[in-house]
Order: sequence, then structure tokens, then C-alpha cells
Amino acid sequence: MEFANKGYLLLLFLLIPYFLWYFLYRKKGEPTMRMSDTHAYEFAPKSLRVRLVHLPMLLRCLTYTLIVLCLARPQSYNAWNKTETEGIDIMLCMDISYSMLSEDVQPNRLDVAKDVAAEFVSDRPNDNIGLTIFAGEAFTQCPMTTDHSSLLNLMRNVNSNLVMSGLIQDGTAIGMGLSNSISRLKDSKTKSKVIILLTDGSNNVGDISPMTAAQMAKTFGIRIYTIGFGTNQMARIPVLVNGQVQYDQQQGTIDYKTLQNIAQTTNGHFYRAESRSELSQIYQDIDKLEKSKLTKSSYAKLYDVFQPFAFAALISLLLELMLRLTVFRKIP
Repeated sequence: MEFANKGYLLLLFLLIPYFLWYFLYRKKGEPTMRMSDTHAYEFAPKSLRVRLVHLPMLLRCLTYTLIVLCLARPQSYNAWNKTETEGIDIMLCMDISYSMLSEDVQPNRLDVAKDVAAEFVSDRPNDNIGLTIFAGEAFTQCPMTTDHSSLLNLMRNVNSNLVMSGLIQDGTAIGMGLSNSISRLKDSKTKSKVIILLTDGSNNVGDISPMTAAQMAKTFGIRIYTIGFGTNQMARIPVLVNGQVQYDQQQGTIDYKTLQNIAQTTNGHFYRAESRSELSQIYQDIDKLEKSKLTKSSYAKLYDVFQPFAFAALISLLLELMLRLTVFRKIP
């Protein structure tokens, strides 16, 4: 516990002169009665009232002390707390290229991929999980974190508008997406480091080939689980024409061979999903991965804790007043 206004604690030194006045000089101002002989009272038993005669004074000092502590603003905090939990480091590497809007799964591939990935994140509260998204370019949507609420919020904002509006290049840069994820995982100290790659196409742009990225992952001890999502059949896809959304038919072209080689190179697994249920089952299988110890840090802000002191001061004051008006009442 800390005090925000430590200077007020100096007021406690005023109790010293008060004690001196009470025990040395106060009695001189009180009325007295002279007796010729006090021998008869020398061995008389003391009543409880006599034994507790100084209790109101002690309660008054306690009330004063508690009020001073309230003025000093006591505050409590936990600072950085580090705990060890069981978990692994995971980067989700998700394709957001234009073809992910295909409607062979409803409402479209991208929305289903986000929903199932969000369920996966929610089921692994102790893992460090991040998100890389890619089309013709790749970037980190969320670095690895155990704050899964923030991750899920950022995941909900993922869409293909960047591609449709032309802000980023369309295409499928699998190698670039993997390289971005690897850069987030390579310095991790956990035993298990995993990339879950989900795509519906084949690598057709980017400066780094998928197999080069796979070799990089193998060097850093990163396993890659690859998921080819979607069908190779004709599927309806929205097309923006003169500002109007129209629909066209396109056929999927998933490069299963490359995805298999990536997984095999990194000691991972290749999966194929053509529906929401199949994709959910794949994530459930990945959920059974080996876990290792993970250090989790949390921070609690300072908060005022004067309320208990104020309540105790009020009780002490009321108790003193009650005793002075009843048990210790004086009649001059």
C-alpha cells in the first residue's frame, strides 16, 4: 500500500503533545475532593469503569489517526504480476484475397474462416495468439497477445475491402504471409511455436516463395499447419463494377501440393476443408497440440482504498461519543 499525499502523515506527530497534556496536565484542571485519610480506599477493588477510564481518549486518538490516513490517500496496487501458465505461441495467417469472398460456403469463405478462428481463440485462453493477414501483400493485424478480447475485436474488422478498394494489391502472397508470421515467432522462448495458414488459392505474387518461407520456419523450430479452404468448383463471387456490386462465377484454384510440402517441411500437418463443419473439426484437431509453460504478465492500476479507514473513523467517533454520554458521563 502507498500514500498519494504522504505529507499529511506528519500530522500524526501532534499525538505526542496531546498524550503529554492528557497524562501530565489535564488532571490539574479537573475538580477534586479533599479527604483527611484515603487509607480506606487504598485496597478497594477497581470497577470496570475505572479500569477503562482512558478508553474515550484512546478512541479519540484512533479517530484522529484514521482521519489523517484518509487525508494521505492510501492506495493499493498489484503492479506487474507474472504467472506461469500452460500455453503455446500461435500466429494465425489468414488469406483475405478477393477470392475469399466466394460463396461456396455461406455467407462466404472469409466470414466462415473468421468465425471458426474466433472460436479457436476463445477455447485457448492461455496461449499467445496473433494474426497476420495477406493478399498480394502481408501485414500484422494483431501481434501475439494473451489479451484475446483485443485480438477478437481486430479479427472482426478483417475484410476484403482493402483489396476491393485497391488500397493493397490483390493476389495470394503465401510466402509473404508466412514470412510476416515467422518474424513474430522467431524470438519466442516457448517450446511450441505454430503458424496456422489458411488460404483458398495458390501463391502468385510476392518476393518470397512459400517453400523458402517454410525453410525459414524450420530453421526457427516453427511448425506450420496449412489449411486449403474452399472447393475447386464454380462459386459465386461479388464483383464491383462502376461502384455497383454484381456477381460472377469463378472456379477455385487451391495449390494443395505446395500446402502439403510446407506442412511436411516444418513437421506440421496439411488439412483440406470444404465446409464450416470440416474447418471447425480441423481447428479442434489443432487444439490438441502440445502445450508448454508460458509467462503471462498483467498490470493493475493504482486505486484509492481510504473507504475502510473512513468507515472505521466514523465508528470510532460514534463509540467515543456514546461512552462519554453514558458510561463515562461526568457531573461537575
